[in-house]
Amino acid sequence: MADESKALQELEDMFAAARADPPALPLHLNTAILADAARVQPGGQTAANVRAERQPMWSQLFEAVGGWPALGGLTAACAAGLWIGLAPPSFVPDPAALAGYEENGTAVPYDSYDMAMVLSEDLQ
Repeated sequence: MADESKALQELEDMFAAARADPPALPLHLNTAILADAARVQPGGQTAANVRAERQPMWSQLFEAVGGWPALGGLTAACAAGLWIGLAPPSFVPDPAALAGYEENGTAVPYDSYDMAMVLSEDLQ
């Protein structure tokens, strides 16, 4: 318990030292804040007077996705999905087999069964 209170006191001393000497605001940030404040003050340009420049649809979509890093990840995921779909690893079941597709050597699919047999199986 004593060690915990000593550690908390040391931490509190560090916070107090940091509060005593706050970092200075960078000059470019200060200039940007003052310019923005002057723009929105009465007598300056209002938001209604400033018309936003219209961006193309692809640019808006690009920004909505998240820019180049997100687009790169999306492209990599699509490529991996296509690769796994076309050449699945051995532990992934074949999607064609799951869909019930079987390849047989006959050119005409109805040569391999008798219609009467199929109908008699349905009636039973």
